[in-house]
Amino acid sequence: MPSLIQDPTKIRNIAIIAHVDHGKTTLVDGLLKQSQTFRDNQAEMSQDLIMDSGDQEKERGITITAKITAVQHGDYRINIIDTPGHADFSGEVERTLNMADGCLLIVDAQEGPMPQTKFVLTKALANGLKPIVVINKIDKDGRRLGEVEDELADLFLELAVHEDQLHYPVYYAIGRAGKAWKEVPEDMEADGSLDVLFDAIISDIPAPSIEVEKPFQMLINALAWDSFKGKYAIGRITRGQVKAGDTVTLCKKDGTFTKSKVDNVYMSHGVSRFEVPGGVAGDIVQLTGISDVQIGETIADADQPEALPVLEVEAPTLRIYMGPNTSPFKGLEGEFSTSRQIKERLDKELETNVGLRVSEDGIGFTVSGRGELHLSVLIETMRREGFEFEIGRPQVVTHQENGKTMEPLEEVIIEVPAEHVGAVQMELGTRRAELKEQFSSTKGGTKLVYEMPTRTLLGMRNILMTNTKGTLIMNTLPLGFQEMGTAMQQLRAGVLIAFETGVTTPYALQNVEERGVCFVGPAVKVYAGQIIGLNTRSDDMEINVCRAKQLTNMRSKSSDGTVQLTPATIFSLEQCLDFIENDELLEVTPKALRMRKKELNPNLRKRSKN
Repeated sequence: MPSLIQDPTKIRNIAIIAHVDHGKTTLVDGLLKQSQTFRDNQAEMSQDLIMDSGDQEKERGITITAKITAVQHGDYRINIIDTPGHADFSGEVERTLNMADGCLLIVDAQEGPMPQTKFVLTKALANGLKPIVVINKIDKDGRRLGEVEDELADLFLELAVHEDQLHYPVYYAIGRAGKAWKEVPEDMEADGSLDVLFDAIISDIPAPSIEVEKPFQMLINALAWDSFKGKYAIGRITRGQVKAGDTVTLCKKDGTFTKSKVDNVYMSHGVSRFEVPGGVAGDIVQLTGISDVQIGETIADADQPEALPVLEVEAPTLRIYMGPNTSPFKGLEGEFSTSRQIKERLDKELETNVGLRVSEDGIGFTVSGRGELHLSVLIETMRREGFEFEIGRPQVVTHQENGKTMEPLEEVIIEVPAEHVGAVQMELGTRRAELKEQFSSTKGGTKLVYEMPTRTLLGMRNILMTNTKGTLIMNTLPLGFQEMGTAMQQLRAGVLIAFETGVTTPYALQNVEERGVCFVGPAVKVYAGQIIGLNTRSDDMEINVCRAKQLTNMRSKSSDGTVQLTPATIFSLEQCLDFIENDELLEVTPKALRMRKKELNPNLRKRSKN
């Protein structure tokens, strides 16, 4: 276990930033393993994506929350912040980058700078971080190192805040093999290590600029919790020092001050934490004993409390209604289903999820986030914890500016094989997207760059995936706001709705197949008003899916042979959110996802349309 470093010049704080799947977390794995952070017989030595600890992170293969770890390299302590690559989780990037003094920008040797590369680099350079570029996956057959270096130079020229940021070192790596070089090696199979990156971090990243002798001050950037010590307040000490047992002042967001006592001081080492007597300015520490602290607040000296500026993150762009389940099956499949229980869970989420906003809406809540992925991760997490609730259709978050309603605008970058370009252009044309660029990509396909409102983007990804036979690569990037356009017509066909509550039968489901696409299989419980299929026509249709074949003296159930049914189309959570319209809801339980009409009574439903 490393000893406590009292010399701040021996500390390096770096953030790992990159586009999705360019190898951030894999490179952090290599840094952890090659710094002797783990014993040779520890399980982590044989694991991949060590820092992606959440279930959804492992399943989706993405980083969702920023992780803070640390390694020891000689006399130096290197604090590493592993950040998400998705713009949906940009709140995680924004809240953690101010703990770093430099960044490792990881770029795929074949793909080059991608939309999220631009996004995270913009944030890093705006924070004044010193960049080190690592061109990763240089063993790919399709690598194009020269072009990628030129694209990076153009990107830095566009984004640099001051001239010093245009001078950056470039290294070459094979992250999964744990090897890096200053120059492109002639033999990719040759033995190598990440020592060159450790040396680069120590020599190129500046030591933290701090004031050790001044009164203690620390901005809280993250929170952790366990049943042993309770809440951990995590942040970088801006000035002074802190020791276990110190009395400190908590500077709240509302301007009030409360006294607290620091019970313990911890630091990170690999995937664990260890207790230390205290911490000095420049280091990232975890303090216990301050139970009511929130992200963005300041812990300061007890006698001279000075609050640092509260963390500001970009406003949400998408909102959904979330409320207690009101279907006939309510309370049957979930452990937590009341409005009070949902509110308590959302309040807990707000403590750590800085990009989220929650407001009360009748018996339910309006939950606002940074995109569909951001919101769907929260929904799936609550679902797995035993919550049962209903979700409305995602809506964009608008605001007023000079008497005009402004809506969020996004840049959409699509790469697709040439034979599917027409299908993409037709779909985006109906959504009033504006084509900005079209050119042949280096992968042999066509790259299309559009600008379009976030509102018209909803539900598009699944349609394009179907129309391009799954060959589409699509990325989005927030551009700001523009004046609200005219409302779009419903692009989806009508739905097939269950006529009565009961259990579906193969005999009745044959009728569904004749009229459209079926979403439920045989022997499934359904209720009146539940959506059980997609109609081939534009209007909704009620259909009885629970009707059984009648028995007579002349015929038996099996006399007409076995019913052959096409397998039901089962939607994922994101597909359900894309599918539902304004008069529909998504019922979410630990066991099922059910789409339904808001008004289950067919007579009232028809009356509301007239």
